Amino acid sequence: MSNLFQPPPRAPYAEDPARSRGRRHPGEESRTRTPFARDRDRIIHCTAFRRLKEKTQVFVAHEGDHYRTRLTHSLEVAQIARSISTALGLDNDLAETIALAHDLGHPPFGHAGEDQIDDSMKPYGGFDHNVQTFRVVTKLEHRYPDFEGLNLTWETLEGVIKHNGPVTDKLSRPSWDMIRRFDADYDLKLGTWASAEAQVAALADDIAYNNHDVDDGLQAGLFQLNELLDVPLIGPILHGVKAERPDLDDRLTRLEAVRRMIGAMVDDVMGETLRRARESGVASPDDVRGLGQALVAFSPDMNEDLARLRAFLMERMYRHWKVNRTRSQARRIIAEMFSLFMSEPEVMPSEWFTRSQNRDDTGRARVVCDYIAGMTDRYAIEEHRKLFQLDTWS
Repeated sequence: MSNLFQPPPRAPYAEDPARSRGRRHPGEESRTRTPFARDRDRIIHCTAFRRLKEKTQVFVAHEGDHYRTRLTHSLEVAQIARSISTALGLDNDLAETIALAHDLGHPPFGHAGEDQIDDSMKPYGGFDHNVQTFRVVTKLEHRYPDFEGLNLTWETLEGVIKHNGPVTDKLSRPSWDMIRRFDADYDLKLGTWASAEAQVAALADDIAYNNHDVDDGLQAGLFQLNELLDVPLIGPILHGVKAERPDLDDRLTRLEAVRRMIGAMVDDVMGETLRRARESGVASPDDVRGLGQALVAFSPDMNEDLARLRAFLMERMYRHWKVNRTRSQARRIIAEMFSLFMSEPEVMPSEWFTRSQNRDDTGRARVVCDYIAGMTDRYAIEEHRKLFQLDTWS
């Protein structure tokens, strides 16, 4: 059993939970969990996380039980992030926590829902799902008597808002006003890169959605296996599977190819990250933040292959007429509810109606936005039906 995986020692640039910068609202830490593990548990137990089970990844949640939802996607991202961070000697609890949190702010109906909420909110500051995730974990989740939000560690909050890199160029956007005000009171170093663990979570997201969108697209019949043979990255892997295992049916061929593609992308991230760490000489978490570029990254060749794979998915899946039809329906549902709630806030549930009172139009719009963004696909469809179809007593 000498080939069993042995985790490497902690990297010098890994975050150390014993040296966490703490929480905005100080308190006693757990006797049985690190601060980052405690953050993970708070996310898993929050309402917004449970709602992800019926929020769209690509296909609306009711279209089939075997397609990814935001919840299954988040779990897959977390698994990949934990594996990569463990192999790199990073703090796997922190990487997993940020991965689990990264989609909490997504509205119903995926990117179609996000696009429509942003359009509806344009006169009132716009919408950004990363900012909405931050609102969820710092304000909208109210589970504790002494503060709003989940009171997550500084390192988790930093990773939630800037896992894709520095965000100072976004602070002038009206939709980022909440981040600007929060940062003025609790400095998140928005002009620097996030921790290596947060960067791992961001790349794990890319790995998960590219592979699993291929898997879901094939299951949905939007394209066929043989159409992928000439697509970079997945094509050579498919050729290899077919050559090595000609006995496999299409289902097992698909699953084996996706499994191998995940492995290839993980190996690429590992190799490129270790090369950058070696060449840059990073020796602390703050070195990672001040590096001037991402430490955790794909190689240039992998980025080129991924761009071509994404172009294929955009043409054959994300803009397929069946997906476009659902996008159109989803946008109408959200647009019509937003307009109604703005003109007649009293038709919202009493909790949300109360929140909308004694505010200007911008403040009321943000309450309406929070209400709609928190809906699941199923709830949004049903709420729209109740609002726009007259139910009669029998």
